[in-house]
Amino acid sequence: MLWVKKVFPYVCLVVALGAVALDAYFNYVDWQTADRSSSHQAPLPDEEKEAVVQLYAARTYNWRKYFAVHSWIAFKEKNAKQYTVVQVLGFKQWRTGNAIDVKEDIPDRKWYGAMPELLQTLKGEAAEKAIPQIKEAVNSYPYAHMYYAYPGPNSNTFISHIIRHVPALTVELPPIAIGKDFLGFTKFWDESESGTGFQTSVLGLLGLTLGKKEGIEVNLLGLVFGVDVLRPALKLPFFGRIGMRDA
Repeated sequence: MLWVKKVFPYVCLVVALGAVALDAYFNYVDWQTADRSSSHQAPLPDEEKEAVVQLYAARTYNWRKYFAVHSWIAFKEKNAKQYTVVQVLGFKQWRTGNAIDVKEDIPDRKWYGAMPELLQTLKGEAAEKAIPQIKEAVNSYPYAHMYYAYPGPNSNTFISHIIRHVPALTVELPPIAIGKDFLGFTKFWDESESGTGFQTSVLGLLGLTLGKKEGIEVNLLGLVFGVDVLRPALKLPFFGRIGMRDA
């Protein structure tokens, strides 16, 4: 029965990948017609006069949704009539050479059919203080002219950069935010995303994070395995966070 033990993990992997392929095939949605409407999680500018900052993440398009999320940040100045949405887009980098997309838009759009998760909201004075810091972080992002879906730098690398430079943003990106652990081509250690610990990472492919808010995270080829002790939860590839919600 020794051969069964050796073969079993590979059989499980093939079955899992087969299930992903079948689901992606039968549930395929054309990106041109995919739902991009509001998820109704953002305060309406006509009703909320104070400044607002919101951080979102949503499963990526089509079969990639099983492996990763796309993240973005939106903000509204005090008394503003529109939100500004800031994110990194691969197709924008391919077209224009600059991946950073900044425009007035619906802040809580569904990401091509995927419901976004609201990770954090700032309002009032906290948002007013954070908005200039967000703009500064956008301008200091070192990979504006570069985009690699795997292992980064990508949209999650960008939002992680903003989180690290805006003290009021205290949450971490989901475990399946591939690219969040990309620290750079020649940078291999830093504070953890929340600033409550430390992180070491080699090109976002191999690393370790220890932090009060992150708990323990091990990165293997971009896949994160971890445990959050402060808010008990497991962090797993494909599934993301299982347990108490990050806060």
